[in-house]
Amino acid sequence: MNTTVKENARVGEKYYYTKHRSGLDIYLIPKKMSSAYALFCTRYGAVDNCFKLEGDAEFTRVPDGIAHYLEHKMFENEDGIDTFARFAKYGASANAFTSMDVTAYLFKCTENFSENLEILLDYVTHPYFTPETVEKEQGIIAQEIRGREDWPEIAQYRNLLNALYKDSQTKLNVAGTVESIREITAETLYKCYEVFYNLSNMFLCVSGDVTMEEVLAVADKMLPVKEEKKIVRHYNEEGKDIVKKYVEDAFEVAKPMFLVGIKDVAKCESKREETKRGLAMQLITETLFGYSSEFAVEVYESGLIDELDAGYHRGNTGAHFTFGGESDDIDAAYKKFVDYMEEVKANGLDEEAFERARRMRYASYVRSFETTDIAETFAMSLIKNIDWFDIGALMAEITVEDANALVRELFEEEYYVLSVINPLAKEEE
Repeated sequence: MNTTVKENARVGEKYYYTKHRSGLDIYLIPKKMSSAYALFCTRYGAVDNCFKLEGDAEFTRVPDGIAHYLEHKMFENEDGIDTFARFAKYGASANAFTSMDVTAYLFKCTENFSENLEILLDYVTHPYFTPETVEKEQGIIAQEIRGREDWPEIAQYRNLLNALYKDSQTKLNVAGTVESIREITAETLYKCYEVFYNLSNMFLCVSGDVTMEEVLAVADKMLPVKEEKKIVRHYNEEGKDIVKKYVEDAFEVAKPMFLVGIKDVAKCESKREETKRGLAMQLITETLFGYSSEFAVEVYESGLIDELDAGYHRGNTGAHFTFGGESDDIDAAYKKFVDYMEEVKANGLDEEAFERARRMRYASYVRSFETTDIAETFAMSLIKNIDWFDIGALMAEITVEDANALVRELFEEEYYVLSVINPLAKEEE
């Protein structure tokens, strides 16, 4: 196995990479720190509900929420030993999460790194499901789903996605629905595991005072060598058209909440261009809506919008921009946003504000290397086929002209969606 080294001299960091004989990609970011952080990830998330292996005649469609369900079940062992207790014995804290595009299993520790890595690689490569344990989990996850239905912020965002997207898996709930998880069986879990937990679809990302030799010693001991499986995923195509312009709901909130959404369905020629587009949108967002921007100061001081928040979200099946906050006058707040974006399209971004935003974003980028949490940041960039070490250089390439062109392309009012959460009507005494 050959190990390569990549350095970013500007931030004074490097990482090591090797492809293990099992097919697993291994990345190590050395840090002379007391803690170590490891993530064992599979390129498998909520959007991957329709797939086949290369050579298969037909696609398999599985219940929504199964990736998250599988993550929960991976912590159960045939011998009945609690996985978290195994980690605790060696002083590690462990966890896992599922998103739209990834499932990650992780631990942090200050000692016994090799022992903890052995546990991580062991339980994630040994699934154990039975009809009885799968059925038991349905009640637990159904309760989790119902609990989140009481959160106004989640309802607001889910409503927005359903109004933005017609068919895209982007609008799926990571946990699925109470109805969809009832369809999950031990057989279906094993099928998804065999397809997506193949080591050629996974990677290990480590940061800490650890050597690649230490990592490979554990990998050699724990990981089997299997034939690579090439996965074909089916994602529903999505155009610019939206489902509806306006959607509302009511919850126990003190003040009306609103969220504007805009789809970005542009097809980029390469992952590099896609990454630059995402970075450009981050710079645009910071320039126009950052806490010190003229717009933010104005709406705060006037009392029109509180809790202002804006962001750009990109996954493997779609991207969208959101802008929202709280306001006693939703119509006025929405009009303020629309008029502002038309003004920006006509006059362009303020170049000094744009450069300030770039400096702020770059400073944040440099700070991301300051702890072993860089392992997670790096891992999440890999899911989008981005090398985090390249981000600073790519950010420097983006011009204000690039940003202005993107604003004019993306911000068309006819494609805006407005999602509102109103306070529940008070009953008369």
